[in-house]
Amino acid sequence: MRKRHFTGLEVSLMVLFALVLVVAVAMIVLVATGEPGTIKGSISKRSLAIFVQLSPHSDSGSDPDIVPECPNIPEGERVDCFPDQKCLERACCWSPLNETNVPWCFFSKNHGYSVVSENIEAKLTRMDAPSLFGADIKELTFYAEMQTENRLRFKITDASKARFEVPHEHVQSLSDTPNGPLKYRLELIQKPFGLKVWRTTSPEKLLFDTTIGPLVFADQYLQLSAKLPSHNIYGIGEHVHQTFRHDTNWRTWPIFTRDAFPNGGTHNLYGHYPYFTCLEDTSGQSFGVFLMNSNAMEVTIQPAPAVTFRTIGGVLDFYILIGETPEAVVDEFTKLIGRPFIPPYWSLGFQLSRWDYGSLEEVKKVVERNRQAGLPYDVQYTDIDYMENKKIFTYDMDKFAELPQFADYMHDKGQKYIVILDPAVSTGQRINGPYEALERGHAAKVWVTEPDGVTPLLGEVWPGETLFPDYTNQACIDWWVDEISRFHKEVKHDALWIDMNEVANFVKGGIKGCADNKLNYPPFTPRILDDLMYSKTLCMDAKHKWGDHYDVHSLYGYSMVLATDKASKAVFGKSRSMVFTRSSFPGVGKYSGHWLGDNGANWNDIKWAIPGMLEFNLFGIPYIGADICGFFDDSTEELCTRWMQVGAFYPFSRNHNAQGYADQDPAAYGFDSLVVNTSRHYLNIRYTLLPYLYTLFYKAHVNGETVVRPVMHEFYSDSETWAVHKQFMWGAHLLITPVLDPGIKITDRKATINMHLPADKIGLHLRGGGILPVQRPDITTTYSRLHPMGLIVALDDNKAASGELFWDDGDSRVAHNGYTDPNNLKFEKITVMGVNSAPAHVLVSDGNVVITLNESQIDYDSSTQVLHLTNLELELGKEYTVNWEVKISVNIDCYPEEDKDQAKCEARGCIWEVRVRRYSIFSNPQCYYPENHGYITSNKVETPSGITVDIDRNSEFPSQRSRSRDISKLRVDITYMSGRSLRWKIFDPYNARYEVPVHLDLPATPETDETKREYRVQINDKPFGIQVIRKETNEIIWDSAVPGFTFSDQFLQISTRLPSDYVYGFGETEHPTYKHDLNFHKYGLFAKDQPPGYKLNSYGVHPFYMGLEKSKSAHGVLLLNSNAMDVTFQPTPALTYRTIGGILDFYMVMGPTPEEVVQQYTEMIGRPVLPAYWSLGFQLCRYGYANDTEIADLYRDMKAAKIPYDVQYADIDYMERQMDFTLDQVNFKELPALVDQMRADGMRFIFILDPAIAGNETKGSYPAFDTGIEKDVFIKWPPELSNDIVWGKVWPDYPNVTVDNSLDWDTQVELFRAFAAFPDFFKTSTAEWWGEQIKDYYNNIMKFDGLWIDMNEPASFVHGTVGENCLGNDDLENPPYMPPLESQLRGLNHKTLCMNSEQILASGTRVKHYDVHNLYGWSHTKPTYDALLSTTGKRGVVITRSTYPSSGRWAGHWLGDNYSAWDQLLKSIVGMCLVTGADICGFFNVAEYEMCLRWMQLGAFYPFSRNHNTINMPRQDPVAWGTGFANMSRDVLNIRYTLLPYLYTLMYEAHVHGNTVVRPLLHEFVTDEKTWDIDRQFLWGPALLITPVLEMGVTVVRGYVPKDLWYDYHTGKAVEVQGRFVDMDAPLTKINLHVRAGHILPWQKPESNTQYSRLNPLGLIVALNDEGVANGSLFWDDGEGIGEFHLCVCVCVCVCVCLGMGIMRNLMVLISLDVSSSINDLFNPGSLEICENMTFLQSDIICCTALRCFQSEVFSE
Repeated sequence: MRKRHFTGLEVSLMVLFALVLVVAVAMIVLVATGEPGTIKGSISKRSLAIFVQLSPHSDSGSDPDIVPECPNIPEGERVDCFPDQKCLERACCWSPLNETNVPWCFFSKNHGYSVVSENIEAKLTRMDAPSLFGADIKELTFYAEMQTENRLRFKITDASKARFEVPHEHVQSLSDTPNGPLKYRLELIQKPFGLKVWRTTSPEKLLFDTTIGPLVFADQYLQLSAKLPSHNIYGIGEHVHQTFRHDTNWRTWPIFTRDAFPNGGTHNLYGHYPYFTCLEDTSGQSFGVFLMNSNAMEVTIQPAPAVTFRTIGGVLDFYILIGETPEAVVDEFTKLIGRPFIPPYWSLGFQLSRWDYGSLEEVKKVVERNRQAGLPYDVQYTDIDYMENKKIFTYDMDKFAELPQFADYMHDKGQKYIVILDPAVSTGQRINGPYEALERGHAAKVWVTEPDGVTPLLGEVWPGETLFPDYTNQACIDWWVDEISRFHKEVKHDALWIDMNEVANFVKGGIKGCADNKLNYPPFTPRILDDLMYSKTLCMDAKHKWGDHYDVHSLYGYSMVLATDKASKAVFGKSRSMVFTRSSFPGVGKYSGHWLGDNGANWNDIKWAIPGMLEFNLFGIPYIGADICGFFDDSTEELCTRWMQVGAFYPFSRNHNAQGYADQDPAAYGFDSLVVNTSRHYLNIRYTLLPYLYTLFYKAHVNGETVVRPVMHEFYSDSETWAVHKQFMWGAHLLITPVLDPGIKITDRKATINMHLPADKIGLHLRGGGILPVQRPDITTTYSRLHPMGLIVALDDNKAASGELFWDDGDSRVAHNGYTDPNNLKFEKITVMGVNSAPAHVLVSDGNVVITLNESQIDYDSSTQVLHLTNLELELGKEYTVNWEVKISVNIDCYPEEDKDQAKCEARGCIWEVRVRRYSIFSNPQCYYPENHGYITSNKVETPSGITVDIDRNSEFPSQRSRSRDISKLRVDITYMSGRSLRWKIFDPYNARYEVPVHLDLPATPETDETKREYRVQINDKPFGIQVIRKETNEIIWDSAVPGFTFSDQFLQISTRLPSDYVYGFGETEHPTYKHDLNFHKYGLFAKDQPPGYKLNSYGVHPFYMGLEKSKSAHGVLLLNSNAMDVTFQPTPALTYRTIGGILDFYMVMGPTPEEVVQQYTEMIGRPVLPAYWSLGFQLCRYGYANDTEIADLYRDMKAAKIPYDVQYADIDYMERQMDFTLDQVNFKELPALVDQMRADGMRFIFILDPAIAGNETKGSYPAFDTGIEKDVFIKWPPELSNDIVWGKVWPDYPNVTVDNSLDWDTQVELFRAFAAFPDFFKTSTAEWWGEQIKDYYNNIMKFDGLWIDMNEPASFVHGTVGENCLGNDDLENPPYMPPLESQLRGLNHKTLCMNSEQILASGTRVKHYDVHNLYGWSHTKPTYDALLSTTGKRGVVITRSTYPSSGRWAGHWLGDNYSAWDQLLKSIVGMCLVTGADICGFFNVAEYEMCLRWMQLGAFYPFSRNHNTINMPRQDPVAWGTGFANMSRDVLNIRYTLLPYLYTLMYEAHVHGNTVVRPLLHEFVTDEKTWDIDRQFLWGPALLITPVLEMGVTVVRGYVPKDLWYDYHTGKAVEVQGRFVDMDAPLTKINLHVRAGHILPWQKPESNTQYSRLNPLGLIVALNDEGVANGSLFWDDGEGIGEFHLCVCVCVCVCVCLGMGIMRNLMVLISLDVSSSINDLFNPGSLEICENMTFLQSDIICCTALRCFQSEVFSE
């Protein structure tokens, strides 16, 4: 980076100015708003901890002098100040409304805290405001941890005194810093204190904004509010939520564990979950918010949308979890609190229970009748009625006398038995003796105590007077483990069900009542049931080891689970078993499942169970279900039928009901009842799918995935799914649609689909793309696990599917690696859905043996397109390939030459198709390769970083071309370069061949972690081929396993199937459309001086394409080969490459978006150069200026017409006899002075240079040639052929001749054109020589600002060499295979050098021009760019005609010598890329007025905007057509100049990130397939849509409005349609431009050139989206310096917004003065007035001086 050194005085003035500026800005804000300025700080990855201290004015009471400052905010943003008669006394705002649910009393600006210091311990102080509930804490500590890339923690607590914090066993502070870039940014607001959490996308998104309300922190009242980005809020529990997505209309949900009935109210239930997720938008990006606090609390959700947490103790300990999808947030949450346990396999079976069977005999009757009904059924429970007088660790020796043997009775039939345990321990004695469990508890002092810490607290539960174990006491845990172990020895059981652990108590607080103190009667009580803290539980001042019951009440169930898990491990040892709890807290899912509590037998509760299950999957407890058929009340047969149907798909599937109600186990309804029949049917389906369900639990355990999944987790881009709560999914691939209302047989789940669901049916649908493992069902899992397995394959649109199976013994606590099932399980059946046609045969291979299935094993149903493969014996754990799909044949042309016939075809061993009629040239090849033609794999080695394969030519087939030696043994190296890129290189391992010497920026080390790669690679053995498969979609995106692969000395051919018909790229050839037509079109690639024409190879070579896939992903493929080649498409779809030398060196980038493909490609080949700012201005040129006066007159006329214009060119006319580095002293003598004058006026000048150097000048008279000879820079013959230069002829004339232009061209060349030598730019000495000539010309003859290099294909006017006698091997001049090039019959040396010419690489390697011809322009470009920078000391610009991948590092390009014709306008759009444009109005032929005007309008939006034409044609510059044309040109160029800051920013983003500048619509809207074919419109970046007129006489143009909100640039009005083609008015004076909502475009008032426009104020066009938000960026520097950042001039910022572009509220503009600092000033626009040049709203102008470039962002407020 170049640096300027400042004097001491300059530095002092800068510092002084900066100080004055800061004070001035602060004063402006203070005057404008009446408030102190807000200073924003941000916390980066390096700032892992920040402490903030807060202190209040007083502990309590109110200051009568404080007048509330009431904000003017929407009602939905009011934060409740808890109105009573003292609203104003609290300095809150009182504003009664008609709506009672909207707060009438809400917080003023007086409340909150402010930051008083910020260092390692940053502190806040409480603002001077009355107290809400007293005991405000004066000083708080704020602590932030950037725990991972996706997890932020911040904690607010008392700075001077420890407070209760949750002693979570899994959640810990992290000591390590994040491994990668943070996905979030934390911003602290100073006064009043607040924080904002931003998602660090581009643009950033505000996720969590606490500035909506004040922080309140008292001893027993803590409050924090946060505004959220969307209403899609899910979670908070445990309650009955009647919908999955929260109602944000002022709903308050209390959280405090409670033994209550889930009857649909808002009251608190069994669990404590201060956690929610928020889906931001259709991108799927989501985040979670978790408050680690166990005190009683409430959460209010309001319409802003916003949430307010109010808790009455502990600390505010928040975790913000960032995810790209809702599933990713669950992953992050379970990483934090602990992954869910894997339940034992048997626990996924159906289960039966009820409270009060009455006796064991009755239990056995129920068991037997359900066995007899043939129901799959695994588990039987007994509730508390099995106990002696409901005492835990006892059993009723009368009614349940044989209970000790009951487990064996169940085990005999492969079933399990579970018992219940409550935490309450009776104080009474047993019937026949002492209650030993009680006595041992007394001895160990295990009880919760009264406040004295000694006296056990007495309550009352089921057994009467009870004591309560304190599971936070280690002595209690030991006692509990011991008692369970003792009981298991007495009564065998398989798992434990723990209940009543909220903790429940039938008396309030305790038998003695509760004391009147601040714990039992806090100053604020959340809206819990009964409004009494100790209702149905213990006194809040009761003591536990962890603290007061006030703090740990909601942790009681959690601590009991931890203790019970220890007991389970002690009792069951290596067997997994399980724990099943009613009360829970985040982290319980690591050890336990849960059920939704004591519901009722009614149609509401069957509905509400689904949101409950979905929420507990968010909470990390996927083992979840509701009591099937209801706990309370009698269940009707219809209700129980429907509930058994849906309950068969609960993860925890248990039918359970209460004492005193009718039996509701299925068999109780009768063996022939609908309940039994439908239960059997759907339980058999459940048991069939248990391998899939078990795999989902494994994935939940390992990856944190949900098991029961909301539809929106998979289809978040469809907003219709956001509120779906009557359907759910198992994993990603099974959709369950139950009937949840009585009398319903048809259910509507989306407007277009009705499902017929009679009484015995439930909707089940498999999603395409999934493979579900299944197993033949049986009456228990013990038996079903012995049966054969199968697969259900549901193909997607791409005929692909994938799936997983986790399998172990189902019982061991530790999963087996490489588990082998002892039952020798086999897969017996595969069902494939979506098979379009019956297979001719099906092959099954284990890698060694291939078996063809017989007809009896294949069943295909054409009506359903389902294929069944049966009676298979595929062993579990072995690898098989089942191939049933007949691939569409790809007939690769075996004889691409023109002279084909049957004999020649068959001589190559190929197939000749006899045709009875004449076929179109666009048809299948008549001569094509047999299936096995190609190479065969002989050795394959796989490593973590790639695959190496040796391949041998299949010798069954004859050699193809006798003149091109076959290379029979090849090596293939496949390298996994990164997670999103790979390389495969096919070469001769024994004899080195030419490889392209172009440097690529490749990853330093390959990606060896398979899980991080987005692709997998497969090798086909015969014929050899490579398949690249996108993992996410299972699409094959490269498949060269097709016949015809050839590798000979001068003919290399490889073909691949394509994943879709949508292919873009390959060049440089003229394409009539952007998307390639795949109907057997062939394009030759070979750099040539050839004006653009249909299928004619032109100036550059770019063997790169981008392909779209059916899944709407994109990928890119580069063949790094610089020999002459062709590419052929065919509609299969497929692509064939044929090249005549080198090797096959392929690179693939995986996208997956089109824009990411370009970013990844340019990351590899080199980012585009950042052009000088002035080079984005309009430019004029022509070949044929007669003298310097013509240029001077043109300049004068353009200035007079006030047409913006930055650059003037001189073509070869300015030279003496067209010789580089000379000046025509007759006609252009005054040109240097004219250039100086123009440059003084802010103009820039570019002149042309060709590579060819004249060789017939008198020695000493032409230094360029003389020094070139001295330095040996010119291309010569190989030494073995000659030591002479390979002479050509181009533009330079002989000395002392007069050219007779009446003669034909070839005669003129022969008589008048001088011999020309071509520099070999590969040589370092040549680059130095070239730079010296350029610098000498600049210093001694004429100044310039940029360079235009032409004719560098290289072009010659003779073929090969003078005399056209190329020395050496004729097979290089006329190779055995000639690609379809222009004048291909004349050989490769037509209009260029002999292919036998020798060039020398920088390494010293000698190469043939045959190999590097296509690199000549590339090699010419960098030395030119280096010379320009070295000479001028500024960035400038280089424009080159011939290019190759990576040329864009140094130069721009124009589309060559086009024609003045209407069709060229469209073709120019197809050809545009970065610093690229076409010659406006055409180079050849006479331009026509209307066409040239429309081209000027279009060309105003070329990145490189230049009007240029040839000699002997009329002028076509804007002032040549008259005043009207000039005025219309000025108008459209004024728009271009207005938007140059936006265009320059796009250029910067291309330079830094590889973004496109001119952008096809599909790059922004790839999910909209209509955009895939659009090439008559284009975008500037993401936000400006250009719709030009491309035909004569058109005044209404048809254009597509992509699926987003757009504004008309000219009027500011919103376009009323989206996703449709519309007619747009396009009078001759107009080009249609539209600005995309959600974006900000920087602009600047235009002037005659950029030197003057850059002095004008900058502005912003803000196009608000539906949410009132827009984002944008601006890159600004001096416009021509060398390096990334440069000294910025003083810039005046005019903040302007187009009228009508969604402006409904004020704007705030954030200006960062220095990108290296985090200091930002907030500017709030003041007075508004009309801008002069456009219909704008203008704020006051603020001027600033910055040492670095500033960036701007706009936020709506």
